[in-house]
Amino acid sequence: MTNQLSERINNLATSQTLAMAAKARELRAEGKDIIGLSLGEPDFSTPNFIKEAAISAINDDYNSYTPVDGYVELKEAIITKFKRDNNLSYTLPQIVVSTGAKQSLFNIASVMLNEGDEVILPCPYWVSYSDIVKLADGVPVEVKTDLDNDFKITPQQLEEAITPQTKMIWFSSPCNPSGSLYSKEELEALSKVILNHPNIYVVSDEIYEHINYTGNRHASIAASDGMFERTITVNGVSKAFAMTGWRIGYIGAPDWIARACNKMQGQVTSGANCIAQRAVITALLTEPSAVNYMIEEFHERRDLILDLLGKIPGFKSNTPQGAFYVFPDVSYYFGKTLNGVTINSASDFSMYLLEQAHVATVTGDAFGNPDCIRISYAASKEQITEAIKRISEVL
Repeated sequence: MTNQLSERINNLATSQTLAMAAKARELRAEGKDIIGLSLGEPDFSTPNFIKEAAISAINDDYNSYTPVDGYVELKEAIITKFKRDNNLSYTLPQIVVSTGAKQSLFNIASVMLNEGDEVILPCPYWVSYSDIVKLADGVPVEVKTDLDNDFKITPQQLEEAITPQTKMIWFSSPCNPSGSLYSKEELEALSKVILNHPNIYVVSDEIYEHINYTGNRHASIAASDGMFERTITVNGVSKAFAMTGWRIGYIGAPDWIARACNKMQGQVTSGANCIAQRAVITALLTEPSAVNYMIEEFHERRDLILDLLGKIPGFKSNTPQGAFYVFPDVSYYFGKTLNGVTINSASDFSMYLLEQAHVATVTGDAFGNPDCIRISYAASKEQITEAIKRISEVL
């Protein structure tokens, strides 16, 4: 029988982060001692004050369908959070709550892109950006960045990438996978370029905003002069609050874009989980300092893994200022044969580490940079130390 699946799904790439996690689970099932440094998932428990809010919601009989764009009380909490943390003033119609930030991104692409519209993606970018754009018939335009500029796009690079077909720019800060962080001044310089092109919109993915090691306040491009009406700010609670499985994300956007996302979501999933929404109200109304213990631990782990990787020949890395990843350039090993295995790419290298060192990482190909691999340090210091020891031994 011939393949009856759609071209859409046949052409869709599998998420490499999820694929590597699945491969690691298979090897564990075979009895292999695999250390997983592939997934972007905090290894902390959800804070107790959030759990208690969820239990209260259950006891208060929250069990019905929720409004498509989220409970009003949650949207009000999001508005408070945006004003407190980002100096952004949104109204209720400008907020849409979704089943995770990934659904928010899918909604945005679906309502903003027509066939052939170009979306500029500074590389490296989060693994799903490119395929979400493609699913909406858009055209991803990759702009290469490098270690020398901390993996950040410059205003000149942005200007040179813009064409008459450019519709959007998508980026994350702090960045997954590089941990790079755009300063207020850098965002303002990029904004000046964007404002010269009145039909271009920005998706600013700020899911890692609280995981920031600089001591400086997080900068949102929507707060730059002239950018509020040109920016869709995407956020959620998965990372800073260790709530990956609770699946709550949200956007702040011009009301006409938010209404369109609400319309799209109403035909796909409708409203997000009722209990999770009630818990997130408590999470967002609590001062971010309540989760500083996680941030401080991630900071220590970052310093540990950079120190350990620095002792291995051939690893070149920036110093991540946020998130919980390192993204070292490993091209030094390309063309070499190790333990009978020839390494020709980052994908080969990542698979070599999994099979030989039993350490799961993710190839940089998935993030638009074929010279690097992503290593998550959302793991204990003991696991990090053992993982880098194993990597060193097999290299």
